Amino acid sequence: MAQTDLLPAPPGLRLARIESLPFGENSYVLSRDTGSECLVVDPGFEPEAIIEWIEARGLVPAAILVTHGHSDHIAGNAGLRDRWPGLPIVIGRHDAAKLTDPVANLSAPFGLPLTSPPADQLLDDGETCSLGGFTFVAHEIPGHSRGHVVLRLLECTPGLVFGGDVLFQGSIGRTDFPDGDFAALAAGIRRHLYTLPDDTIILPGHGDPTTVGRERRHNPFVADASPD
Repeated sequence: MAQTDLLPAPPGLRLARIESLPFGENSYVLSRDTGSECLVVDPGFEPEAIIEWIEARGLVPAAILVTHGHSDHIAGNAGLRDRWPGLPIVIGRHDAAKLTDPVANLSAPFGLPLTSPPADQLLDDGETCSLGGFTFVAHEIPGHSRGHVVLRLLECTPGLVFGGDVLFQGSIGRTDFPDGDFAALAAGIRRHLYTLPDDTIILPGHGDPTTVGRERRHNPFVADASPD
């Protein structure tokens, strides 16, 4: 059964984490203290828990944001679209094909073949996008998945990054999948994440939040390449 909790968030924001089985995947719902719009990030295998949380608070989703196309991060897309027809699905350009391919999204190899509705909007590396009253920039960091993007929210302090399966608390995303590449993953983390302020919050696809400073100094898999 999904577990839902509220996470600490920058002032004026409200951030819910819905952890769904069977992979302990984190879905997020981002909203403001005032207003009704929200964004859903990486809806997992228990979309009913996401829908329940949103409706109980009188929110209306403006978009589904997807960090990458692996099955545990897209399994809830269809359920949310059933509830809110026309809800746009936004994903990095180079992972969009995984949405409709159960082999590429790794659901078929795990014996749980699934597909998502196709993408409505594609994000390129460095692209800035505004949805639901929020503005974020997408940074492509391949290595766990070819077209993985992290989504950095702008205009908030401390900074906030939806990191998917790139950087975890004390770990990193797997690189043994067909399009995995450890060198690319490490390079992307150093380029796009370790250069952010130390207090920037990383919201991972699995496990608890962490900060850039903590991982830059202590992550055992990707060390900071520059002197502190």
